[in-house]
Amino acid sequence: MRRYLDGFSDAIVPNILPEEQKLDAILNWMRAESSRATATNVDELPSRDPEATLTYRQLLNVCGTATNAFLNLARSSDLRVRRLLLLTPDRNTKHVVAEVLIGERWIIVDPTYRVIMKDARGRYLTRQELRNPAIYAEAISAIPDYPREYTYDQFAHVRLARLPLEGLHLRPLLDSIAPGWDEAVDWSLLLERESFFYLVLAGAATLFFLVLRALLAWYADKGLRIPRFHLREHMARAGAAFISTPEIKE
Repeated sequence: MRRYLDGFSDAIVPNILPEEQKLDAILNWMRAESSRATATNVDELPSRDPEATLTYRQLLNVCGTATNAFLNLARSSDLRVRRLLLLTPDRNTKHVVAEVLIGERWIIVDPTYRVIMKDARGRYLTRQELRNPAIYAEAISAIPDYPREYTYDQFAHVRLARLPLEGLHLRPLLDSIAPGWDEAVDWSLLLERESFFYLVLAGAATLFFLVLRALLAWYADKGLRIPRFHLREHMARAGAAFISTPEIKE
């Protein structure tokens, strides 16, 4: 999949372009509608499959999957990008946009509307600047039919409320232990590429159970003093017995 995305992005975004022109090239490709495929049943489309999000017209017109497509192309074009969820007061997602690191500023790109958020002077805007109602009104005035409710009052990079039991109330705990944790890691890569997410999950689970096994083994040996079945020792003895010449007693 990575080779596919690299080849796809190379076809529409030359690597020699500066960052701003790479953004324009990706958005210009997203604006072009003639080459899009149309699915007869949208519900059957794999919405987290990078190839599907780049192919079907319907997915490129939905904020979540349009942002996934943009992030995949931008990342394959060596741009630093991440997903940004705009939230309602009750912390439900109302819109999905992208942040792109240009210089030292994370500017806002809305892949659904194929625009970079700018002020009247053409200056790129960050999410902090768009929290100002006057600047926000100025930015969306140049975008036809842009919903005014897509404000930046509340936002997140990861929506933990989707986890069982309302996210186990992890956000307040994580915010207190490690402020800025949701920006320290590129969580969007896990969220938009399902196969990568399961690979990381399987790796983390494997590491956890290996550590747990080691702790239980140490406790059994040192604390409970329970004889254990040592697989490696038995395998070594079995291998030695298999390859060594048996002693024949007369």
